[in-house]
Amino acid sequence: MKKIKYFILTKFIGLYINSLSYVNPKKASLLAYRLFSEPRIGRLKKEDLPLALQDAKTETIFHNEQHFETYFWQGNENVILLIHGWESNASRWEKLLPYLKKTGSTIVAIDAPAHGLSAGKEFNVTTYASFIDVAVQKFQPNFLIGHSLGGATCVYYQHKYQNKNLKKMVLLGAPSDLKTLIGNYKNLLSLNSKMEQLLENHFIEKFNFKFDDFSAQIFGKNLNVEGIIAHDIDDTIVAFSEGKKIAGSWKNATFIETKGLGHSMHDDELYEKIIHFLVGA
Repeated sequence: MKKIKYFILTKFIGLYINSLSYVNPKKASLLAYRLFSEPRIGRLKKEDLPLALQDAKTETIFHNEQHFETYFWQGNENVILLIHGWESNASRWEKLLPYLKKTGSTIVAIDAPAHGLSAGKEFNVTTYASFIDVAVQKFQPNFLIGHSLGGATCVYYQHKYQNKNLKKMVLLGAPSDLKTLIGNYKNLLSLNSKMEQLLENHFIEKFNFKFDDFSAQIFGKNLNVEGIIAHDIDDTIVAFSEGKKIAGSWKNATFIETKGLGHSMHDDELYEKIIHFLVGA
């Protein structure tokens, strides 16, 4: 019954936006973008942090009239920065954290824009990448690990900021192409072609790029760091083919195919491989 109600609701919203596109295109594009970019879940309360984050040192960092939250576990000179995905927060690393802590590494995790304890209502990769850059300058990580859209943001970050101190990067269930994400969104709401073009025009005006231009597959060509790209063939959130796209252009990366992990990618064997790749432990 919930699935039926959700289906009806999404189609009704799509019909409204499609109709609005003919009478008020600007309002329609703003509404479509807002629904695309505003997460519905993933917030945290400082007084009620998940258990996985309660032993971390926390610090709020202010950047460009915004702020984002960092979580810090002090260790040795190996610094690992964790980047979560859409509608999540730093606690998503709960199952990986014990493996990372055993290595003695210093671990840093951040909350994305509009997630966890970070500010804002809107999530976008460019702002998230700027958060990563500020965190990188402060904590000087050697390694990046990103899940889902956080993984795609890691690729974009390294493409844009060219961090020469970064040694290795791990992507878990990461999407490649913005156009694919937009296509899924369009199909969910049954948006018409006029609305799709209005939405792309909004991206051009706001970010100065077209859908086709924003692709981890394209950005991956500029990556010189070593990497692991792990993707599950049963992932129903981000298609397995998206991971293969990134692997096809990132020459220094090893692709790991998994089965039965879904989009979460939580797996002891996989985590052992990641640890061995990062620090040889």
